Amino acid sequence: MATNYAIIEESGGQRKVLEGDEILIDLHASGEAKAGDAITFDKVLVVGPEGGKAKIGAPYVDGASVSAEIVEPLVMGDKLHIYKFRPKKDYKRKTGHRQRYTAVRVTAITG
Repeated sequence: MATNYAIIEESGGQRKVLEGDEILIDLHASGEAKAGDAITFDKVLVVGPEGGKAKIGAPYVDGASVSAEIVEPLVMGDKLHIYKFRPKKDYKRKTGHRQRYTAVRVTAITG
């Protein structure tokens, strides 16, 4: 039995997911969501069995969805350092940023 996969649109990008995968998405519900809450991704671009014939949407597959549950509501990403420098002008700046994510586990792929 081939495993179903889907390509979903999430936060302006596309991600390939399999059932049981754990992925990081942009922060959901301002970090106020609880572990175990359900999320549904309706913007499914491609769905089908791994290595088999897939359904391709135009732009989305009708009736297809990906269900997931929240594993961890708030995950801090790696620290990014931003340096600004202008040569010969005595201008140097260093700032940092840590992106906040929500960890989810894909539970079902339908379509």
